[in-house]
Amino acid sequence: MTDQVDNWHKLARYDTNMQGELHANLLRNNGITVSLQPLSAIPGMNSGIVLWVESTDLASAQRILDTIPTDGAALLDKMSDADFEALSAAQSNDPQGNPIIDDNNGGND
Repeated sequence: MTDQVDNWHKLARYDTNMQGELHANLLRNNGITVSLQPLSAIPGMNSGIVLWVESTDLASAQRILDTIPTDGAALLDKMSDADFEALSAAQSNDPQGNPIIDDNNGGND
């Protein structure tokens, strides 16, 4: 990491802090130094985040982020029927998805 202030370049802006932090961690796991700039000074406010990287890492960071699919419609187009069946089966077995759980005890514990 250098101490030059003008050595940092804006890489990406995200609407949610979580998405920005996930992508920042991906870059860090690939050896790239990342600085995060929240778009709100209020803690807990999910107003977005900006990722900054050093100029020496800019090209490789952009290359890594370009491999991440972000278009939801394109992802749905690539999914097969088996993928959809696996998702719906997992959701139907999720007890949190169904607020009424029939345990067949008739209200008696």
